[in-house]
Amino acid sequence: MLVLSRHVGESIVIGDNVTITVLEVRGDVVRVGIDAPRSVAVHRAELLRELEDTNREAASPSESDVASLTEALRQRPEA
Repeated sequence: MLVLSRHVGESIVIGDNVTITVLEVRGDVVRVGIDAPRSVAVHRAELLRELEDTNREAASPSESDVASLTEALRQRPEA
């Protein structure tokens, strides 16, 4: 990990087309602006983790849900 110190108004350039600028510092909160092409996805890490957790839960049904579905399929009349 590269660690840099920046002051308000200073920027960091990533690659040829992504610029991160420090906009404001208030106590322990730092506001940054990100200038990137629309083709570059920019997300907050905590939201991505939450989405991964939600997707993992949705893809892993509970044992009772599986048992209920199994029972419903057994009782289904044959076509």
